[in-house]
Formats: sequence, C-alpha cells, structure tokens
Amino acid sequence: MSTINKQTAKRVAVIGGGWAGCAAAVTLADADWHVTLYEASQTLGGRARRVEIDGKPLDNGQHILLGAYAESLRLMRKVGIRTEDVLLRLPLQMRYPAAENGMDFFASNLPAPFHLLIGLLRTKGLDKDDKLALVRFMTAARWIGWHLNEDCTVLNILDRFNQTPRLYGLLWRPLCLAALNTPPERASAQVFLNVLRDSIGAKRSASDMLIPKRDLSALFAERAADFVKQRDGKITLGHPVRQLIQNASGWQIKGNADGDGEGDTFDALVIATPPRPAASLLDGLTDLAALQAFQYEPITTCYLQYPANTRLDNPFYALIDHPEEKKFGQFVFDRGQLDKAQAGLMAVVVSASSHTLSLDEASLSVAIAAQLAKAFNRPELARPLSTKILSEPYATLACTPKLIRPDNATGIDNLVIAGDYTACDYPATLEAAVRSGVRAARALINKDEPLPQTYCCSA
Repeated sequence: MSTINKQTAKRVAVIGGGWAGCAAAVTLADADWHVTLYEASQTLGGRARRVEIDGKPLDNGQHILLGAYAESLRLMRKVGIRTEDVLLRLPLQMRYPAAENGMDFFASNLPAPFHLLIGLLRTKGLDKDDKLALVRFMTAARWIGWHLNEDCTVLNILDRFNQTPRLYGLLWRPLCLAALNTPPERASAQVFLNVLRDSIGAKRSASDMLIPKRDLSALFAERAADFVKQRDGKITLGHPVRQLIQNASGWQIKGNADGDGEGDTFDALVIATPPRPAASLLDGLTDLAALQAFQYEPITTCYLQYPANTRLDNPFYALIDHPEEKKFGQFVFDRGQLDKAQAGLMAVVVSASSHTLSLDEASLSVAIAAQLAKAFNRPELARPLSTKILSEPYATLACTPKLIRPDNATGIDNLVIAGDYTACDYPATLEAAVRSGVRAARALINKDEPLPQTYCCSA
C-alpha cells in the first residue's frame, strides 16, 4: 500500500460508483492520484449491485462473466480478490432440462479447439445437420478473421451461413440474448463475432463461464472502494452530483441544494454515470449527442424461494422461452449452489424483456414458476414459498448494427467519460464497463499520449 503525497498528487473526482467508475478509481489511485468517488445511491456497483429485498440481500440481476473478461479479472486481483473464491468456473455449456427436449452441450477440458470439437461430438439433442451447420459457421468466422466488411444483424449472418432452425433456437438465439441483451433480428453481428472471437475462438479458459458466488457489490465494487481508501482516497455515498463548474483552479462539483459537495477543487474529472445523467452534467460544456440518442433493452430477473432442500442437478440451465405460451425464462440459476445461505433460491433471467414489463409481478412470477415446473417435470416448482421480480428498464444499450458509441475523450481538457456505453469491441457488459473505466483513467494519466477517437463499437 502506498501513501499519497497530498501536496503533489493530482486530485480527481470520479462521478459514479458502478463498475466503470470503480475501475477508473482503482487505476488512478494505483497511479498515486488522490481520488474522490461520488455515488448517488447508498450502494456501490451501479446496475450490477446488491439490493435489500425484505431484509434479504439479492443482486439487482443475475450476471455471468466469461474467462475472456481479462480486465475484470485483472482488476479483481489488483484489489486483493482471489477470483477462485468468488467465481464458480464452469466449462462452456448450453444444457437444457431433460423434459425440454433441448440440447446438452458442454466443452471438454482439452486445449482449444479440441475442447469444442469433443464437446460437439458428444452433444445430445442436435442431429448431424445441426452439428455440420455449427462447424460451417465457426470455420467461416475464423476464415474471415471474425470481421465483417459491413455490419449486419445476427440473424442476417446466421442465415448467410445456413444455420438450422433447431441450432438457432437452442444455441444462437439464447447466446445472442445472453451476450448482447438484444434479439438476433436487431443485434449487431460484428459485436456478436467479437464476443465469439475472444471466447470460443480463443484458448480454452477464455470460453469458461464464471458465475458470481458473492453479491455483485462485494464481487468488485466494495473491494475497489477499500483499495482507493487505503491510498488516501475518499468514497462518498448518497451524493448525487448536479453540476460541474470549471474555473482557473480546475473543476468544482455542485451537489445537493444544501451545498453538499461544494468547495473541493479537482484537477480532473471522470464522469462514470449512465449516458443520460452524463449528458445532463455535460450540458453547456460540450455536445455529445450520442448520449441522448441511445435506445435501451431491459433485463428482468425473477427470484423464486423454495424450501432449502430444493436443488437442481446443475448450477444453471438454459430454458426454451415462448412468450406467446407464457414461457418467459431463458436461464435459471440455482443460487444455493453458489452461496449456501441462499439454499432453495432460484434466479430466472429474461433478457431483452420489454415484453414482460407490462405484466404485473404476480402474473409473471406464476408464469415463470409454471415454466420451471414443466421444464424440469417437477410439479413442486410451481409452488414457490415467495417470489420477487427485479427489472432494470435501462439495463443495457440496444446493441444494434453500426451503433455509434463515443470515445472516453470529451474534447474538454481533463474531463473524460466512462461506462459500458463507450466505444468498445464488446456489448454493454461488466467487461466493457471495466475496460472503459481503465481507458478513461489512462487517458488522464498519460495526457501526453491521447487516446485515439473511436466511434463505432465494431472497430
């Protein structure tokens, strides 16, 4: 641990305590900057945080990471987290309950690409044409270097390579929803290829699925805050920032109407809020029109509490969703296999869930419980002890083809933005947020080497 010389250290305010803000704060503190992080809520983590429901700590949405998330894993280790203690590492898999008549695929432990080839050979639920179509797609993707001359939708590229309807329904559509939170008919094929390139197109461990065993705030954000405080930084919760003021001495922030947050002067600022609050703070300073133009996709998580001895055979399963048949769930996670304190708790995820937002909580919970009971052929799953629906209406950007995403640079000296919405190869994921935070911090640290302007996520 280092002690910062407060007389010489540069002072920076990081506005927003999500994963991007925490990544920026850690990177700056590690470079001996004096960091003050402001978070409007009482909990760190942003849209990947812990929430208290009826006295019980839950995540505001079930998340899954990939072994390819190199920056997230690096920063976790940087702040003192043993990733093997907080993440359940599983081989790449797409497994459906037996009663679903789906598929059962899981990668082997062999080096790439044999881990996928052996996994495909022993996959149940796909016939010869399905498997040949998958090999054809992966071979073509490698041949073109995972790069399209012109972006199109995921559905377009799947049609181009003659993917079978069964493979589409059981593999490509759920993977696209899970990775991009955007339906294949609207999702960017280039960004989807980027994710495939860095996971199943890379070394075996890159394709591993990492499921958090700790709540999302404890997984990274709170340890990041400890890291900053150990280096003489400051974390201020419950502090919304309303206005930025630039003067000859640097930057000042204006907080609540009672004057909270006024008086401190900073050499630099990182705005790590979602796009709309960022646009509000930048109003009158610069024009980043893209921040107001984004479209969003929601994510809904349904928590169902059963008796503590209720357990699935695996930590998670894919589900076949048919909204027209009131089957909304796409994945179910057995939280008790991740955290013993949550025994009997199931988390069912509905990505791109705009079709569920008009339903009342009771109706959606009943439908999802019935879906589980039928999928697993276990009637008792239709009768949970309690349920809770958590929805994030603005969970992620709609990751559409040729989407324009701004760089971290704002055109204003010593002022950068960070968030999963900034220019990146990846969709709006935890890894995209972390990469953006690190990139924003390094833009301030290495001012003499400005980052290039990049505007398209498929760069």
